[in-house]
Amino acid sequence: MPAGSGFKLTYSTMFNPPPELHARFDAALASFRRDGMGRDHAQWIGGMSVGGARHFEVRSPIDQDWLIGRFVEGSAQDVDRAVQAAQAAYPGWSATPWRERVALLRRAARLIEERVYAISAAVALEVGKNRMESIGEVQETADLIDWYCDQMEAHDGFDRALPDDPLPQFRSHNRTVLRPYGVWAVIAPFNFPFALAGGPLGPALVAGNTAVFKVSPETSLSGRLLLDALHDAGLPAGVINFVTGGDATGRALVEHPGVAGITFTGSQAVGMQVLRQSVQGPFPRPCIVEMGGKNATIVSRRADLERAALGIVRSAFGLSGQKCSACSRVYVEQPVADDLRARLVRLAGELSVGDPTQQAHWMGPVIGRAAYERYAGLAEHLRQVGRIDTGGRWLTAGALARGFFVAPTVAQAPLDDRAWVDEHFLPLVLVGEVASVAEGISRANASDYGLTAGFYGTPDEVAYFHRHIEAGVTYANRPQGATTGAWPGYQPFGGWKGSGSTGKAIGSFYYLPQYLREQSRTVVE
Repeated sequence: MPAGSGFKLTYSTMFNPPPELHARFDAALASFRRDGMGRDHAQWIGGMSVGGARHFEVRSPIDQDWLIGRFVEGSAQDVDRAVQAAQAAYPGWSATPWRERVALLRRAARLIEERVYAISAAVALEVGKNRMESIGEVQETADLIDWYCDQMEAHDGFDRALPDDPLPQFRSHNRTVLRPYGVWAVIAPFNFPFALAGGPLGPALVAGNTAVFKVSPETSLSGRLLLDALHDAGLPAGVINFVTGGDATGRALVEHPGVAGITFTGSQAVGMQVLRQSVQGPFPRPCIVEMGGKNATIVSRRADLERAALGIVRSAFGLSGQKCSACSRVYVEQPVADDLRARLVRLAGELSVGDPTQQAHWMGPVIGRAAYERYAGLAEHLRQVGRIDTGGRWLTAGALARGFFVAPTVAQAPLDDRAWVDEHFLPLVLVGEVASVAEGISRANASDYGLTAGFYGTPDEVAYFHRHIEAGVTYANRPQGATTGAWPGYQPFGGWKGSGSTGKAIGSFYYLPQYLREQSRTVVE
């Protein structure tokens, strides 16, 4: 990343960036505020801008007076046009030599890096995440695209010769080839609209599929900026298409018979609907569904409690708890429970909450009114059944009243309460006491989700944790984040059970082949 000599941004290094990074972000932020906000944005279909009869506004959760932009409310007809454009482009794109596709996708990754500050400034304002997480998301997208290009090269385009048949009178040549499916639909959520759109689009496109994508309506500008980078890299018309809108637009895309494969990231309720839809029709379609998490951290009586508290706070309150990997529940052995709880309360109280684009503030708002109200309802429930140790209130002083700011919250509830089960997507962590590490792991596993999990304890306890925890992404004794912070090439990211449909992780060695299907070829002389 061009942030300073020798500096490589990851979620682990972002805690002590060079001063140049902040200066360049501030300049990009000022430029976007001056020239980029409040503009009208069209859809992109078949290499052309496409308007519409209806539009919607995107406003910043930091301050509802800030208009991010106006976007088209995409119709079923727009989706149909986009799929048809992708279908028309598919024969030429899939026939393009894979090395040429890799070169184009690498060019897109370099454009994203060149624009990392400009894009991250817009992402920060639109999503309400702090500057380091915004820069990290944009850089991660470039790294994900590079990773899948690397994998395509490492496997020589997934074309392998097999032994010839041992027939004396005939000579046959055998090989196995992975080939693309056709039109791939990608639907991304609000919390990582750039990375969770660009991450799946990279492998879909480098594999030879064409694509139609949309992001959450709350973060439509992020999707448009990604589209611009892909288009400016030189992808042919129709290879990448971008539609905007809400649930109706997404539903039309998922249900379209011309879509050959789907990647969806979002809630479990919607993800299961998408998965069921993928098996409707004359044949099943590949469907990569990444859903939520109710991520637990287990803390041993032998743990480094200050390290545990730091990791838990970073994972519970980063992006205001609006990560599918956020730490929302902690099971701590009873002898050290009071000590850990006191440390969590202290650290949560030290967090600066405010406009997250300002360097001084670490935690920003929740995404909108629905999350704001959901937080208030959950806090009231916990007061009735348990206890709020810190937080549990809206923050409305001064300019905060124009956004959706809430206090980072540490709370207690009976271990059989529903709050331990439901995913809330809020900056609230429950802390419960257990008699043993084994009990903590058992309670962590008693969930329909299995995305991430954290542990703090001794090496022998870490080994026990890894053998018994039911989660796709695990972290042990990690101060950077108890349950969050995966980076391409370092930590593959994917869930078990109700958190994901494939068991193959984003940024892993096994993800790209999901966008390809195998063809066995035998030719007899």
